[in-house]
Amino acid sequence: MAVEVVTPAESLSGCIGDLNRRRGLVRGQSLRGTAIVVDAQVPLSEMFGYIGQLRALSSGRASFSMLFEQHALAPRKVRDAVAIA
Repeated sequence: MAVEVVTPAESLSGCIGDLNRRRGLVRGQSLRGTAIVVDAQVPLSEMFGYIGQLRALSSGRASFSMLFEQHALAPRKVRDAVAIA
């Protein structure tokens, strides 16, 4: 999924860290007024529950949107975990 996170500057490092924990790939950052926009690519399966975590990281001031981007083969570690379950 193509993910765009709009966050205050003081919450930026927490937001990027959370995207990385979700197997996300941060592609860039830009300014939009006084906020910072983070452009990332994150697997859909990792995005469930993201809004709650994002609100906690930013004291409710950040938002995000996501858009389907492409199909991709899951990493072997993830495929093996699904096959066992």
